[in-house]
Amino acid sequence: MQDTIIEALRRNASDEAIAAARQWVAAEPQQPQAHRWLALALQQHGDADAAQACIEQALALAPDDAALHLQHAGLLLAQRRIDDAGQALQRTTALNPNEFAAYLMQAHLALGREDIDEAERLGRMAARVEPDSPELGAIEGMVALRRGDADRALAVLSAASQRLPNDPRLLYALGFAYLAKDLLAFAEQAFRRVVELNPANPALRGLLVQLALRQGHADRAAETLREVLAMPDGDTPGMRRLAGELELASGQPLQALDYLRPLLAQLPGDRATLQLLLVAWQRLGREDEARSALDEALAAQAQLHDLWLARLAVAPVGSAEAVEVVERWLAAMPDHLPALEARMRLHDMNEDAAAAEAVARRIVALEPGRVSGEQRIVEALLARAPLDAVAHVQALIDAAPDAAHPELRVWLGAVQDRAGEPAAALATWLRLHGELAPSRLPLPPQAKAPAEWPPMGEVAADNPLRPLFVWGAPGSGVERVVTVMAAGSQVLRGDRFGPTPPADAFQNFHTLQRLANDTLSPGQFVQQWRDGLPARGIDDGNVIDWLLWWDNALLWALRPALPEGRLVVAVRDPRDMLLEWLALGAPAPLAVTSADEAARWLARALEQVAELHEQDLYTHLILRIDDAVNDPAAMGGLLEEAFGLRFPPVSSLGPGTLPAGHWRRYAQVLSAEFAHLTPVAVRLGYPDA
Repeated sequence: MQDTIIEALRRNASDEAIAAARQWVAAEPQQPQAHRWLALALQQHGDADAAQACIEQALALAPDDAALHLQHAGLLLAQRRIDDAGQALQRTTALNPNEFAAYLMQAHLALGREDIDEAERLGRMAARVEPDSPELGAIEGMVALRRGDADRALAVLSAASQRLPNDPRLLYALGFAYLAKDLLAFAEQAFRRVVELNPANPALRGLLVQLALRQGHADRAAETLREVLAMPDGDTPGMRRLAGELELASGQPLQALDYLRPLLAQLPGDRATLQLLLVAWQRLGREDEARSALDEALAAQAQLHDLWLARLAVAPVGSAEAVEVVERWLAAMPDHLPALEARMRLHDMNEDAAAAEAVARRIVALEPGRVSGEQRIVEALLARAPLDAVAHVQALIDAAPDAAHPELRVWLGAVQDRAGEPAAALATWLRLHGELAPSRLPLPPQAKAPAEWPPMGEVAADNPLRPLFVWGAPGSGVERVVTVMAAGSQVLRGDRFGPTPPADAFQNFHTLQRLANDTLSPGQFVQQWRDGLPARGIDDGNVIDWLLWWDNALLWALRPALPEGRLVVAVRDPRDMLLEWLALGAPAPLAVTSADEAARWLARALEQVAELHEQDLYTHLILRIDDAVNDPAAMGGLLEEAFGLRFPPVSSLGPGTLPAGHWRRYAQVLSAEFAHLTPVAVRLGYPDA
């Protein structure tokens, strides 16, 4: 539906857009995006009052949606400056190409309708007329924010806001830029300034409530919320939901129910309200009341997916009651795939494999290729006819679009592995690596050990900084270690694997060469790393930094310039590491062109780890995680033993991986590759066979 509306708006066919949006609103009245797109269509049509009403309805349903607030700001701008904004501004710029205000307003309207490229183009046009105007910063900053570049948005908008401190549009955008950087106190300050400039804004006050809650200031949130509910237009379902959330956060589930219970009739399918209600009922021990209230709502609205999920959540997992609820769900919505999936899982819980497979086949008959059904069918085939399971997945690949092939081939390899076909699995994995290699990083360079290492620097007794680096070669499972560490630490940083990694020497494969030819000194290396920590949310040097790669040659800088640092290296049996790398990839998207190349590179990387340990080149810990790689509790215990600290439990370490010793199934098909790895495996304490 959204695509239909966008296409109509692009063609300036606002009547078509309005009709489509109204149809969406009628079908999903609790969906804020439906009201949002209706507002956009009405805005383009020139019906500003109706557009305002629609965007306020969207904000009432989702008062903490940043995009809705930005759109609201754009709509307010359009209403202040011109009635029929789009057409009038087009006429103005056609008549006077040097009309700065017209370009600027058109750019704001383009932002409001999510046309980021057009907003950027109009900003450039305006810059030709008045290149030094701070209002250009508003456009540039908002464009950067919409494109996910929060750092640039924050810099541009901060500078523009200093020149126009009372511009609500800038303050709106600046607040969202702070939010994108998780700087909650600064975001709250910006939004409070907007409220001062525009007091009659209950939706924005609702956002202030959320911000106060996220910072742990329940008292401030309660005060703001009371102000909102006392406003003529403030007592809305969205605000009442916030009130219920606040009462729950304050440990008052009974008061939360007072706010939330009436919303079950007003917003029976609203997921956020249902989740809060379930929490309140559970804390009060009122499961019977929950069953009664939800059944009453379902009697009136039997087609609401989230309402059925809430009712199922009250039933004990796998119980006869759960079965009865799902059967009622299917009676009301017989072809609803999530209901069928719930029934399939219940059959499995009750060990009725045949019935579960039958439901799975019904699911894929309704939606061919649906993952839940296809996976259950493959599991059934693996149990009775493994080669048929392989053929089934291959048929799915043959029928799927090219874009889906990589993920399906990973699955095919796993099924071939489980079917006892190691040669076929290996061929599948290597083919996939070959296809992906052109789009991946080259294997990092590896340096030879110097004849003599620089001496370790002295660590002052009063130095409180103890930065910790974490690394594991591909296949080590280091990401599973990081999952547990992150649960217990606010200073762990995994941004080197994200879209905006730090631009320091640890991130650059040319660092070894620059250290070797003295174009980068040890002091510059470490200072550059330290200088980048504040932008990563680290005020001092105490950070747990998950590294993209490691080479002992980095110690040429770390030994003299960062002696207080520590290194944790995750390892498994090197042959298991190679197999997992080939089968499942690695957090660092490194190119693999052949199994032999990968094995030789991995052997050299692990030989460096052995040298690090044997020669005690740097304060370090070799963390062998073979027996904990698929066990969250065991991983937590391993880290507790290593660090003397208790780590919070985690429910999962991620998708399942190959168990320890699985490499032996591939001893024949990878014999030459394992021969490269066996010597270093023995050095690290693993058996030679």
